[in-house]
Amino acid sequence: MTAVSQRVGVPLETRLAVEDFLVDEALLLDDRRFDEWFELFTDDLVYQAPVRVTAKRGHEEIVDTIFHFDESKQSLGLRVRRLGTDVAWAEDPPSVTRHYVSNVRVTQADAPGELVVRAYVLLYRSRGDRGLHDMISYVRWDVLRPSGSSFQIARRRAVLDQAVLGTKNLAIFL
Repeated sequence: MTAVSQRVGVPLETRLAVEDFLVDEALLLDDRRFDEWFELFTDDLVYQAPVRVTAKRGHEEIVDTIFHFDESKQSLGLRVRRLGTDVAWAEDPPSVTRHYVSNVRVTQADAPGELVVRAYVLLYRSRGDRGLHDMISYVRWDVLRPSGSSFQIARRRAVLDQAVLGTKNLAIFL
């Protein structure tokens, strides 16, 4: 048996609900509806993007002590509010983004009721009139908690595939 066939899954309805949730979240980001997006997170949120390094085989590629960002709900809220002001220069004019979510895997978490979701994300970002764009690829692990008829994100870990980022800033959300 392969590792994929040994995976303990969740009911089909749960997986489809999680996939719909992730697509709806991507739409909120791409439509710049950041206040609504912010409400998808729990109050005890941990939202991180650790740094990837180029390492020899057998050495760690992910540095869990250095982050592109390491956010709580409070600090994430400050970033969201700042985008609504005239001092968010890195996003003025705002980026046009498209978040493509795929390869979604959903399993039960250790904590009752929580789900662990692994997904690949391809982020297309365009700014200005010069025809330039960024493509950022990453794997994302989320811990989701049921909330009414949907979910909330309690943990997010986004690990970018690039050790050196080609984008000028990460003023956008992953």
